[in-house]
Amino acid sequence: MSKNLYVGNLSFDTTDETLRALFEQHGEVDSVKVISDRMTGRSRGFGFVEMSSGGDEAISALDGKEFEGRNIKVNEAKPREPRGPRW
Repeated sequence: MSKNLYVGNLSFDTTDETLRALFEQHGEVDSVKVISDRMTGRSRGFGFVEMSSGGDEAISALDGKEFEGRNIKVNEAKPREPRGPRW
């Protein structure tokens, strides 16, 4: 079963490729997305990694570990809350 992981406290220099390389050490990675600001294109410091295997191992191994100069936070992603109307 696939697991969607939240990865926080990323360096603003982290790319999809570097994040994928980190998580591939712990299992099979299906997709990676570092979230960027719509206006500036700069990383917002977090992202998501979807893994078909090794998700729990990646959480255990990487949560709180140093990556690109920052101690990253890794946990299972929560479903997105529905947004209300914008007035």
